[in-house]
Amino acid sequence: MPYQQNGLLAVMSGEDRAILTPFFELVQLKVGQHLFDTYEPIEHVYFFLSGLSSEIAVANEMNRVEVGCVGKEGLSGHPVLLGVERSPHYSFMQVAGEALRIRTPDLQKAMDDSSTLRKLLLRYVHVFMIQIASSAVSDARFTIEQRLARWLLMTQDRVGDRMPLTHEFLSLMLAVRRSRVTDAIHVLEGEHLIKAERGATTVLDRAGLLKKAAGSYGKPEREYEDLIKAA
Repeated sequence: MPYQQNGLLAVMSGEDRAILTPFFELVQLKVGQHLFDTYEPIEHVYFFLSGLSSEIAVANEMNRVEVGCVGKEGLSGHPVLLGVERSPHYSFMQVAGEALRIRTPDLQKAMDDSSTLRKLLLRYVHVFMIQIASSAVSDARFTIEQRLARWLLMTQDRVGDRMPLTHEFLSLMLAVRRSRVTDAIHVLEGEHLIKAERGATTVLDRAGLLKKAAGSYGKPEREYEDLIKAA
């Protein structure tokens, strides 16, 4: 099993990985594939090995916004870690990848059987909640260019320097019209921070993006380092 490719599995004890291993299924995830849907049972939890998923909050059909993203550092389906098997949110793949998939009842039983597994996964839930809160602060208090810089940094952390992202996806992530996304991309390109091509964006200057993000990026990442990697 490629455990080292996932941040949670990499730091998990051998005993806890042994509990989960019989229930894992390696799956390929396509762009646009839904991992769970609004108020539908969350049947599986996905420990990502690659790719990028987005969790979307829904007000109505016309008003949706990303509140969190997950890649190889974590998992999708965190409500089931809290004993909740449905969510008003939905999750889908933005960038194709691989994951180790486990049925919800099997993971919940494993958490019941191991206090150390439960502690690690609940710490991850905390980190993801901090990411959601940071998204809310960014949407309310930072400019579109700062928010785009933050989101590109988060995506780079998960998929590398070249990111297969469309303006349509970025519009959903930033909760603005595509024309505003295009304008913000041109600003970052003009400052030589990124290179935008059809269907892809490449980070040229991470330090510059960090400066551009102006503090909107970093708090969830520090929590992950302190609570997961240093666990």
